[in-house]
Amino acid sequence: MKSLSMTAALLVAAGPACAQDLTVKPLAELRLRYESVDQDGLAQSQADAATARLRAGAQASLGPLSALVEGQGTLRLAGDAFDGLNGAANRPLIADPQNVALSRAQIAYRTPSFALTAGRQRIMLDDERFVGAVGFRQNGQSFDAARGEWTGLPGVRADVAYVWQVRTIWGVDGAGARPRSIDGDSVLTNVSAKTPFGTVTGFAYLIDQDEAAVQGYRLSSQTYGVRLAGTRKLSASTKLGYALSYARQSDYRRNPNDYAADYWLADVTLDVAALKLNAGYEVLGASGGAAFTSVQTPLGTNFKFQGWADKFLTTPPDGLRDLYAGASYGRRGVTVQAIYHRFESDRLARHYGDEINFLASVKRDKATVSARFARYAADSFGTDTSKLWLQLDWAL
Repeated sequence: MKSLSMTAALLVAAGPACAQDLTVKPLAELRLRYESVDQDGLAQSQADAATARLRAGAQASLGPLSALVEGQGTLRLAGDAFDGLNGAANRPLIADPQNVALSRAQIAYRTPSFALTAGRQRIMLDDERFVGAVGFRQNGQSFDAARGEWTGLPGVRADVAYVWQVRTIWGVDGAGARPRSIDGDSVLTNVSAKTPFGTVTGFAYLIDQDEAAVQGYRLSSQTYGVRLAGTRKLSASTKLGYALSYARQSDYRRNPNDYAADYWLADVTLDVAALKLNAGYEVLGASGGAAFTSVQTPLGTNFKFQGWADKFLTTPPDGLRDLYAGASYGRRGVTVQAIYHRFESDRLARHYGDEINFLASVKRDKATVSARFARYAADSFGTDTSKLWLQLDWAL
């Protein structure tokens, strides 16, 4: 009912579209992936899975109005792994369960300075640290939401979304602690302005996870922060990029915990022709050391952060400090990348472990072939884990 009422409200607000031609744009994406995991500490330490994902749909536009519908199917082709819902849980997790679902169904009204979108949609804010589409997983994440975007002043942008349901990576068969969707009344606010030093963004993310089976409401939080991101051209072939961010997170709505914790990020990138060097320090702070009283990012694209071995998708009770450095080289569609992470606790000064990540990819026209590898060496958190991915992506 919420979705229908939001859709009706959007159509009324939009009014009749100007007399313009109707255009229809087809949408299609295909991904084939093989994933292999070797993880210590389990009865069966090895798992592998070959999966295929197809997304297909269309977007129709008439003047400022548009409607988009996209379906998605994920199929397990081969392998022996625990996908989070099926298979033996004594094997490593490969979180790509089979699924057939409506991934997006939205209508939008867009002018040069304003856009309003209602329905099932993807929302990606800033670097996706706090809100993202979880694009690496086959099923991804989408939001049943009403979203307004305003750019009425030069260099200023306001983005506000009301989310009443989050569609998770677990798909239509999701249940219990891994549900197909999570209800709630979340508000995502992101306001930015361009300055001589870069883009300054203020954000407020009020996340209401109203499902008792999902950690007993303990992922409901309010996060208020600021971010600065910019670039400086040092020469014709050299560019410096930087990002600084601070946020304060605390409990919200039905969360039974009483906590407050800080988030910090300092990141710098140096581009020298085809070579890119990157280093940074990210802190997801802890409060008193109890579970889920450290900074959590349940709506973020967490695969992008803290290494690809996925050891820190949930922040440990004592928080997390991630010191990282990497390098990549890309030319003529070929890219190679290496990243090193050193993980420590935010409180009690413990060394969690170290991780190395490698990526090689080749892009030709609409297709990209890639190989990834992650190796986590545990010290005081988790167990030694290695992961390998071979992947083919194609998009229309």
